[in-house]
Amino acid sequence: MPIYEYKVVPAPVKGLKGKGTKGTQGRFALALETLMNELGASGWEYLRADTLPCEERSGLTGSTTAYQNMLVFRRETGAARSEAAAQSWEPAPRAPAPAAAPAPAAPAAPAAPATQQATEAAAAAAAALSAYRGTPPAGAAPKLGPARGSDDDDGSVAAQ
Repeated sequence: MPIYEYKVVPAPVKGLKGKGTKGTQGRFALALETLMNELGASGWEYLRADTLPCEERSGLTGSTTAYQNMLVFRRETGAARSEAAAQSWEPAPRAPAPAAAPAPAAPAAPAAPATQQATEAAAAAAAALSAYRGTPPAGAAPKLGPARGSDDDDGSVAAQ
């Protein structure tokens, strides 16, 4: 398993002037592209961008929270890279030649239609579920009335 080291750099805030770039978006894209290409040439792989809170001083005693945009890069450590290089030089093991596959056997009897099989499977699943839950069989009506009421309650209102 590779071991990585990480580098976190602030995302560009201002664009760079360059030949053929016009407008704010183009200049910002150029600044971001330049930063990513410089780090990529050094072996760093772009991982993600994060916006993180940072407390800054405000006045003599106050502080405010500002949010900073950061770019996260990673690369494998030296030990992991040399280990990976050593593994890449090993020849791959040869796979044995595949044996001739046996011919598939012809079905003995035609299978039941798919809808009939699905109906039977659904009925079996419903029966198993109702047995598991302890519910009455299909056809028995549920008891209506107050929740968890007594069985001898006839539902009539007593006269006062």
